[in-house]
Amino acid sequence: MNTMERITITLTPEMAQTVRGAVEAGEYASSSEIIREALRDWRHKRALQAQELADLLAAVQEGLDDIEAGRVRDFDAERIIRRGEERLQSRAAGSD
Repeated sequence: MNTMERITITLTPEMAQTVRGAVEAGEYASSSEIIREALRDWRHKRALQAQELADLLAAVQEGLDDIEAGRVRDFDAERIIRRGEERLQSRAAGSD
């Protein structure tokens, strides 16, 4: 059996009214149910953010490893712009 711990939270009047309104509308059985769902969503969001950060750090490390191994090219903005323009023209020609 899950044990529950009682805590007190403070909400703005607008947030409190939102919670009360959802309970009164029958969307939730209680304000506690709303807070539990909000916390589950918050934990899920934090887990996604942590994974995104881990992915970003891995990509940075991969880039640093490439630099150290000599797998680099000079940055050429003009070449990138030309390639982008060529792709746009190719797409435009293909959609006619």
